[in-house]
Amino acid sequence: MLTAGRRTPKPTLRPGWLVTEPERGLSLSARLRALPGRPRFRDYISQGPLRGGGGEKPGRRPLPRAWTTSPTGPRGPASGFLAAALRRAAPRPSPRWDSTSRRRPRGAGRGAAGRPRAGAGAGAGAGRGPRAARGWGGRRLPGPAGAAASAMPLLVEGRRVRLPQSAGDLVRAHPRLEERARLLRGQSVQQVGPQGLLYVQQRELAVTSPKDGSISILGSDDATTCHIVVLRHTGNGATCLTHCDGTDTKAEVPLIMSSIKSFSDHAQGGRLEVHLVGGFSDDRQLSQKLTHQLLSEFDRQEEDIHLVTLCVTELNDREENENHFPIIYGIAVNIKTAEIYRASFPDRGPEEELRAARALTGGPMISIYDAETEQLRIGPYSWMPFPHVDFWLQQDDQQILENLSTSPLAEPPHFVQHIRSTLMFLKKHPSPTSALFPGNKALLYKKNEGGLWEKISCPGS
Repeated sequence: MLTAGRRTPKPTLRPGWLVTEPERGLSLSARLRALPGRPRFRDYISQGPLRGGGGEKPGRRPLPRAWTTSPTGPRGPASGFLAAALRRAAPRPSPRWDSTSRRRPRGAGRGAAGRPRAGAGAGAGAGRGPRAARGWGGRRLPGPAGAAASAMPLLVEGRRVRLPQSAGDLVRAHPRLEERARLLRGQSVQQVGPQGLLYVQQRELAVTSPKDGSISILGSDDATTCHIVVLRHTGNGATCLTHCDGTDTKAEVPLIMSSIKSFSDHAQGGRLEVHLVGGFSDDRQLSQKLTHQLLSEFDRQEEDIHLVTLCVTELNDREENENHFPIIYGIAVNIKTAEIYRASFPDRGPEEELRAARALTGGPMISIYDAETEQLRIGPYSWMPFPHVDFWLQQDDQQILENLSTSPLAEPPHFVQHIRSTLMFLKKHPSPTSALFPGNKALLYKKNEGGLWEKISCPGS
């Protein structure tokens, strides 16, 4: 995706590249692109922004200058998702004093995220609390938004949550959270059939309400270092389920919030409740980082959010032969009753391979369901031809597992087959064409009388 029109040599497996520790920290789509001679994509869990001009670190390659300084290149403007990533990767100038006004520019004398550093001076926050009237990046927000930014609205049992702290410390301070996590872990896994089910894949979200006549269950699984998030409004029953992998948590949490707000009767009583499930005590602490990101971002939202379920990282961990594994890989939520339970899903359609290919090629979080029309909307998607797909298809199962997973020992048995089928799909469809999206229109599916997905005509056809 980031190649600027040059040919890449065929990769070879060799010690010290595919299995180095810096490589193991990469997300799956980034790992596949981290081949000799190709620029590297940013991974939001394990790396900071990739900045040009800083030299080359072991296991990392800086982006070419054309990509680090501008979201456009020899092939014209980059796509919205890519452009955003490139803008984030661009180096920022350091703050300087304004010699004419003697005023400190915004952000000067501050640490990460605009917070005052120790010794930054009384003007950095005099007369205010440590978070008073400041939003993301240290910017002051006007009026009620400024007050909300300082409110720390994540609540447990009506009390503010003190962050940062580990999931274990958090549940020890709130015994009801620990008891709820224990009860969830103790459940048997229920196999959920396709009737009335909307399955959510990685980097997808779906939201609906009890008024929906087609969907009664939202679910997702195969979460190892990923987290499954359920946000529900107790007043109107609007429920959102999403599968987060840490690609861009700061952008994904507001998207989850806005999906719930899209229901017109959001303001009718009730409260917002969030449930976080997934991850384990992995050796690279990817799960721990994602837990912290999600808690922090929900804490930054304007509305009060009540944390009801927290079964993540060390609370969802089991040890066997000195290796760690998740206890819960998947959950389902009943839209009508609000029940959340452990689940697995034999049917993950429709268009399972197409949706998986979008995630593997770096697609961002998207909403896939229109609750008003009760239709599942897929695409249209676009991606560049996948690099070295034949090379990866030639590797044995162990090589794929070791090099294309963030947690090789903890993956479910069907992981390798899933990756192979997705790579075969990308080989067959190097670029989405009219064969996948006729007329460049979305594929629409609706539940039939039997509760199964049925393809309907594309819009405008």
